[in-house]
Amino acid sequence: MAAPKNYKKDPNKYAKNADIKADTLSKTLLSVVGFGLMIIGIIGIAMEFFKEGGWLKTALAWLFDSTTHMMFIPVIIFAAWLLNRWMSTPNKNESKKSGNIPLYAMMAVGLFYVYRIITTGGF
Repeated sequence: MAAPKNYKKDPNKYAKNADIKADTLSKTLLSVVGFGLMIIGIIGIAMEFFKEGGWLKTALAWLFDSTTHMMFIPVIIFAAWLLNRWMSTPNKNESKKSGNIPLYAMMAVGLFYVYRIITTGGF
């Protein structure tokens, strides 16, 4: 595909990144530990969801138990939509601090499962 006629290639398009410094070793290690805690949290929650008689089976059994409980389905969908609107930004170039809440929550869950593994020997 050919470039448009008025397209001008900027020879210094990466010059704005010249003053970016690499992260320190401590920041890199902190990021790796945070990522590890997040992965452990995801694995722990997945195991709780999908084990025999787990959260997913219990929640779905309760939700579809009666028509009164099924009325909560639109409420759950609306709450998820509101949560998404609260954490998302309208502009793609910006980021909100509230968007990091799920990350920190999953790291806290991972910390809980690490403590549980240390104290009981398993998830």
